[in-house]
Amino acid sequence: MYLTRFSYTPETWARMIEKPEDRREAARSYIESVGGKLHGFWYAFGEHDGWNLWEAPDNVSMAAVALAIGAGGALSSMETTVLLSVEDTIEALEKAKSIRYRPPAA
Repeated sequence: MYLTRFSYTPETWARMIEKPEDRREAARSYIESVGGKLHGFWYAFGEHDGWNLWEAPDNVSMAAVALAIGAGGALSSMETTVLLSVEDTIEALEKAKSIRYRPPAA
């Protein structure tokens, strides 16, 4: 699962005002082209203009979607976070037990 926060450029907003468009269908087609699924698409007030919740088969597939969207020039910023399930986090916690971390200069 992946959470993407994005912001449009002023030019993109101007185009959307002139010709409003539901961008969920475009987002859905991008992620489905790599075998993934769009779980949600929201616009927001604040630091970011919108948020997407995606599912992709792997990091490379999600990176490909993010790169294609980012290269399109419609966004001023885009940030994607890999989301871990509770089960994956518990597995990571269990694996962390075996790592013998030493703080710097300790």
